[in-house]
Amino acid sequence: MSATVITDLAAELPLTDDGTLSRVLYRDDRLRVVGFAFATGQELTEHTSALPVIIQVVQGHLDLVLGEEKTEALPGTWIHLPARLPHSVRATEPTIMLLTMLAAPEASAAA
Repeated sequence: MSATVITDLAAELPLTDDGTLSRVLYRDDRLRVVGFAFATGQELTEHTSALPVIIQVVQGHLDLVLGEEKTEALPGTWIHLPARLPHSVRATEPTIMLLTMLAAPEASAAA
């Protein structure tokens, strides 16, 4: 077994003047980590996830709607979302975000 090391997230997730980049940075049978690079004004419209997720802002600024709650996320922000919670994400400046998808609790207990 070996470690997975990313020494420069910005190099893995280059920001552009328009658009959104998403890239799977790590995946195994228990979790998946997806990096996002958002240009100013880019968004993920309201959606849900079948799995619980963790959002971490590495760089930039996001406006989020989590269920009925609006919040802002700056570098260092950590957010846990339960499965099926409606949410949306909008970048108010160039932003790098990590999304960690966790294994469903039932799948973990059965393993």
